Amino acid sequence: MVGRYKEENFRFNGPGKSTRNTTLRLRVLNGGPRGVLTAKGPATFEGGVKIREETEVELSDVHAALDLLQQLGFRVGWTYPKTRTMWMLDGVAITLDVLDFGWFVELEGPATVLPEMARSLGLDPANALRDSYSVMARKHQKARKPTKAPPTPVAAQPLAAPV
Repeated sequence: MVGRYKEENFRFNGPGKSTRNTTLRLRVLNGGPRGVLTAKGPATFEGGVKIREETEVELSDVHAALDLLQQLGFRVGWTYPKTRTMWMLDGVAITLDVLDFGWFVELEGPATVLPEMARSLGLDPANALRDSYSVMARKHQKARKPTKAPPTPVAAQPLAAPV
């Protein structure tokens, strides 16, 4: 086991068209001030393996980074908390992520070994989720919002008189 930590994930909407094909995320680890700023390119899928270019920068002051991004015109689109536990096995990072909307296992490493590694852990690559955590978090948050429909009155039935 490499470690366990809690993180708050901030997803950004960028100014203009600058982030149309790039996801920008700021992760605050264990309540800060440390964190990670990640830019992810568009995903492709090959044999159940998600492949994307990813650039990460470790941050010693996430609050300053958040201020900087906002000054550059980026806005927080949504947030979601996550608890992550990570292991390393034969050069593959295996993470168990616990979010409000489920538990997920993620494998990260050379694409050629991931399907077999998944099977060795009892996972079927054909069942790999295509949605990102951000997409799933937005769907979860939307499902939890109350509807705008008017309330439905409920009529209580009178209690039966004792015999």
